[in-house]
Amino acid sequence: MFMRIAAVAIAALTLTAGSAAADPVHGEWLTPDGSGKIRIAPCPGKADRVCGAISWLKNPADAKATDQNNPDPTLKTRPILGLPMIRDFKAAGPGRWTGGKIYDPNSGRTYDSKLSVNPNGTLKVEGCVLMVCQAQTWRRS
Repeated sequence: MFMRIAAVAIAALTLTAGSAAADPVHGEWLTPDGSGKIRIAPCPGKADRVCGAISWLKNPADAKATDQNNPDPTLKTRPILGLPMIRDFKAAGPGRWTGGKIYDPNSGRTYDSKLSVNPNGTLKVEGCVLMVCQAQTWRRS
C-alpha cells in the first residue's frame, strides 16, 4: 500500500513540475524577413537565464554556411545552423528579459540586447550600441 501511495505521489509531483508554465519568450521565433528561426529556451547550465540558437534556415544553401564574419578566427568555421545567437538574458518580469547579448552573424557583431513579448504575442528584440537601439519584431513559429 505504501509503495502505491509513494508511486502516485511521485507521479503527481512529476506532472506538476512538467506542467509548470514556460515563460512566454520560450519557443521558436521567425525573424522579420522569414529567413530563419531562433529557438529560445533556458541557457544550458543556467536555468535562470535564456539563450537562443538558429534552429532553421529557409534557404538550404544558408544551412551549409559558416560564421565567416565572426571576428574570432577560431569561430569562422562553425555552422550558421545551430549557432548560438542570443545569450545570458536575465528575467525582468513575465515575458521580459534584459542584460543579454545578441550576435548578428551577417556582420559578426555582438550587441547589448533585451527581449519582450508584446500583447499580440510577437517578440520585440532590441539591440543597442551605446545609446542607440534598433528593434525587430519576431513572430512565433
